[in-house]
Amino acid sequence: MNLLDTLAKKTLVADGAMGTMLHARGVGFDKCFDELNLTNPAAVADVHREYIEAGAELVITNTFGANRYKLSKHGLQGDVAEINGAGVELAKRVVAASFKDVLIAGDVGPLGVRIAPYGRVKLEEAREAFAEQIKSLANAGADLIIIETMSDLYEIQEAIRAAKENSSLPIIASVTFTRDDRTLLGDDPAKVAHRLAASGADVIGVNCSGGPSQLLRILKQMRHAEPNAKFWVKPNAGWPEQVSGRIMYPADADYFGEYALQFREAGANIVGGCCGTTPQHIAAMKKALESSPVAPVAEISLLPEDEISTEPADQPTQLAQRLADGKFSICVEMDPPRGLSTHKLLAGASLLHDSGADIINVADSPLARMRMSAWAVCDVVQRTVGVETTLHFPTRGRNLLRVQGDLLAAHAIGLRNVFVVMGDPTSIGDYPEATDNYDLVPSGLIKLIKQGFNMGVDHSGTSIGQPTNFFVGAALNLCPQDMETEVKNLHRKIKAGADFFLTQPIYRADDGPKLIEAYEAKHGKLHQPILAGILPLVSARHANFLHNEVPGISIPDEARTRIEAAGDGGAKVGVELAVELIEGIKDWASGIYMMPQFHRYDQASEIIVAVKE
Repeated sequence: MNLLDTLAKKTLVADGAMGTMLHARGVGFDKCFDELNLTNPAAVADVHREYIEAGAELVITNTFGANRYKLSKHGLQGDVAEINGAGVELAKRVVAASFKDVLIAGDVGPLGVRIAPYGRVKLEEAREAFAEQIKSLANAGADLIIIETMSDLYEIQEAIRAAKENSSLPIIASVTFTRDDRTLLGDDPAKVAHRLAASGADVIGVNCSGGPSQLLRILKQMRHAEPNAKFWVKPNAGWPEQVSGRIMYPADADYFGEYALQFREAGANIVGGCCGTTPQHIAAMKKALESSPVAPVAEISLLPEDEISTEPADQPTQLAQRLADGKFSICVEMDPPRGLSTHKLLAGASLLHDSGADIINVADSPLARMRMSAWAVCDVVQRTVGVETTLHFPTRGRNLLRVQGDLLAAHAIGLRNVFVVMGDPTSIGDYPEATDNYDLVPSGLIKLIKQGFNMGVDHSGTSIGQPTNFFVGAALNLCPQDMETEVKNLHRKIKAGADFFLTQPIYRADDGPKLIEAYEAKHGKLHQPILAGILPLVSARHANFLHNEVPGISIPDEARTRIEAAGDGGAKVGVELAVELIEGIKDWASGIYMMPQFHRYDQASEIIVAVKE
């Protein structure tokens, strides 16, 4: 069976998830699924067999992660050719035994590393890695190459180029999208379709992402952009959720059967399933397509609901999920640039993310100095680096109208974590004559967000269309001069609905318990997680300045003595002191909020790596 000839006549049914089926057979997610081609070929063969029996006319080899970068994590980087070749041979044997005409697609997934311009791996290095895998698949006898679950257009273009240079096989290129119908790097379906078609893919499409509803919407947008292209659609079985420690997918087989017809009507040439789907889903799609007469492909006329996601923003943020799961979380603060260029900021954010930072916090006009909008920086960092951010949201300088408009804008561009603070007075900044009036104090803004916007109404009680899903942080001073007042402020913020707290810098591990005990003695158990402020020292001069001139900061004599004795090695001692402090607070803190000084993101990276080890 020839792929392109077949697609001219019918809609082809592909298989479903390989990983889901292998995991159901007891293979842990920490294992190398691709290695099973060598160590447990019977399990892989059984999955292929079940999908063919369910009606799949195209099966995908178990080689999704069989490239040198991903295999190196398991010490298997030297086995690329053997693992890929075995994957094709396994599928060929199962197809031969089935006596059915089934195509074998050599599966190529992302490299698992970021490539230029967003990472350290050069384009030619990425292309070389793809070429190594694709040549192995082609030499073993695959009928076509499927490049799938990609989120970076630079990466998938290199994969397509490698496929065209190293084989004459048909190429399917498929991208995955986030809940807002954009790739992780912010590209929309129309742009993706144009790029894939221009790169020379024979079939373009979408896989993974969300469930059938979202992928139908994305398919329509892609076909509207490239009406003459051929399309592939393989949705997940809905958005996954964790139930009793297991990953569950809500969409059942009958639901997939209904959508198979809608996919075909919208112009899909190949349909199948991705994560969470099983042979039952594929059987339902096959049955639906065979039992319903083929109708002409519908003309695409995009309605507003096709252009944007209509899914409510009801998923917790990554920060919220980590804190709820009790995972020690690392947040790092970055300042927006003073001019237009974001190159240094993005380089720093990438370094921090690569080192293991969970969240990037973006300050808003620190020290009341003119800087780029913190919303824009959060948006650029999330789209470009792929790491979640927390937006600092000061009340100072914003009246009630602006506060609410800014919140809607932040939510519209995908920002969900907000840290509510009063903000620095303009009198200390670049424009001391600027007004800094405000209508809300931080506890009032927290209440507006949690009891208003997150309930779907504004300050006046008017509907805003649908509820927002902000995860709201507030400031906490663990070393206050007036403990009673700080406890009172903390309680006010908790009553307003604060979800978590970020603290001012501390240098003693026992600073936290003192305030927590004072609060709990008066108000009961403190349930909100605390991320302790960590401001790494870089030199003796820096330590002495903070200790003597910054209100609220007191650095122990022992720490200042150590850093003074280090001389030019003060930054190294600063790392050691920070790591020791972080280890000492893990009994009461849910994570840290690191504030690198003088843009020393390299020092912050060292601390993160040491803590993560």
